[in-house]
Amino acid sequence: MDSPDARHVYTVSELNQTVRAVLEQALPLMWVEGEISNLARPRSGHLYFTLKDADAQVRCALFRNRAMRLRTTPANGDQVRLRARIGLYAPRGEYQLIAEHLEPAGDGALQRAFAALKARLDGEGLFDPAHKQALPTLPRRIGVVTSPTGAAIRDIVSVLRRRFPGLPILIYPVAVQGAQATPAIVEAIQRADQRQEVDALIVGRGGGSLEDLQAFNDEAVARAIHACSLPVVSAVGHEVDVTIADLVADERAATPSAAAERLSPDGEALARRLQQEQIRLDKSLARILGERRERIDRLRRRLGAQHPGRRLRDRAQRLDELDQRLRRAISARTRERSRQVGRIHQRLQAQNPTPRIRRLSDTVDQGLRRLDRGVREHIARERTRVEAHARTLDSLSPLGTLARGYAIVQPRDGDAVVHRAADVAVGEAIRARLGEGTLIARVEGHDEGS
Repeated sequence: MDSPDARHVYTVSELNQTVRAVLEQALPLMWVEGEISNLARPRSGHLYFTLKDADAQVRCALFRNRAMRLRTTPANGDQVRLRARIGLYAPRGEYQLIAEHLEPAGDGALQRAFAALKARLDGEGLFDPAHKQALPTLPRRIGVVTSPTGAAIRDIVSVLRRRFPGLPILIYPVAVQGAQATPAIVEAIQRADQRQEVDALIVGRGGGSLEDLQAFNDEAVARAIHACSLPVVSAVGHEVDVTIADLVADERAATPSAAAERLSPDGEALARRLQQEQIRLDKSLARILGERRERIDRLRRRLGAQHPGRRLRDRAQRLDELDQRLRRAISARTRERSRQVGRIHQRLQAQNPTPRIRRLSDTVDQGLRRLDRGVREHIARERTRVEAHARTLDSLSPLGTLARGYAIVQPRDGDAVVHRAADVAVGEAIRARLGEGTLIARVEGHDEGS
């Protein structure tokens, strides 16, 4: 058995830091789906909530810089999908998910549009295997329609350099998401088809959400691929991502790297002639890469343990907790003081006050002064809040709109607001409330224009 002096004894903080490092290194960025509950929105702008399913739950944090990018505001009961990292909140020793992105789960508008377009194009025969062309066995040049700065082109170039370095590629640079992506991709496919300067075409990008991949689910892109006389390999997203472009292309690759693998020639003949040199080179590279990888891993672990962003997130989460505890403590103390004053008042009413007042006057005066000071401070804080709400309300008040020359039209004897000219009959009396005063008018006719 080890002696006490021979054992390394962790502090709780050291243990939590070690566990966090193990979790973050062992588990990559992942997608998790579940239902939101216990949603908290502190003043810091961070979001804290529980993600649960029928049998389990996990705590989650979405920090302010990510929360500001959300298109919709999450709420308790929402079924969502998170892209998140595993983390550990060291002060409590609880593991949690640090969310990078949040989106509604299930069939949304984009998913329904995807299904409708897929069914329509399938009915037209765009996915029919009879229309698909065979890929060239030994292409002289490969064309790539993708972003010139994205991960997809780096992966393709990397694979081609590894498998067949002498095979040239021609990049048709396009935007792969956003309003300009669809026309740019269509134009690039048509240009490659007209020039006939490559033997096959890869059309693709890296992974992303359904919204990120929307350009490759567009009908115009699908028809451009179908009309292209060049063999087209679609390589959009990750293996689990399936787009309209994948279905209409001559062949679908799970990833951009897989597309490059599919189109690059077989280098086995060259490999046999260079086998001896390759073995020696491989050993040398493996040793160097192993050494460099170990060094990089050590540096990554050191950097991860000392990264200021992690400390800032922990401190921000701790600050939110302390803020909530302080608010609860102030509220409880105020209620307790109010109960104390009530009990003193009841005792004074139940007993002869004259001798009691002499003995307790100093105590009561001190209590009243503290209470008065606390009330004044509370009133000042509440006044500040009310004034802020008043300014907000004033900025949203319809009176400001009326002051700019607009009017609210109502029936003369009713409170409803008239939204359409057709809702009021010719000859009917109406009231028009202006910025200053009200007009009583009678409808002489309808203008059918806007």
